[in-house]
Amino acid sequence: MRLRLLPLLLALSVATFACSSKPEEQAPPRTTTEQRAIDSTIGASSLPGARGVQGAIAVSDSAAAKRALEDSIARNP
Repeated sequence: MRLRLLPLLLALSVATFACSSKPEEQAPPRTTTEQRAIDSTIGASSLPGARGVQGAIAVSDSAAAKRALEDSIARNP
């Protein structure tokens, strides 16, 4: 009886250790400046969709400028 259980326990142990995974280390999050530099590089390239990245950057800049204007108006009514 014990000899029958030994291979089963061994196989179960091997399967458990083989299926378990070590947690992967995650890269630290990028700052806004780092992400903008990456996006600008992609936008300046000839990759498909680069013009879309440039357009998204332009929209983001426009929205930021509008928010800055609204904030300055709100501070000095």
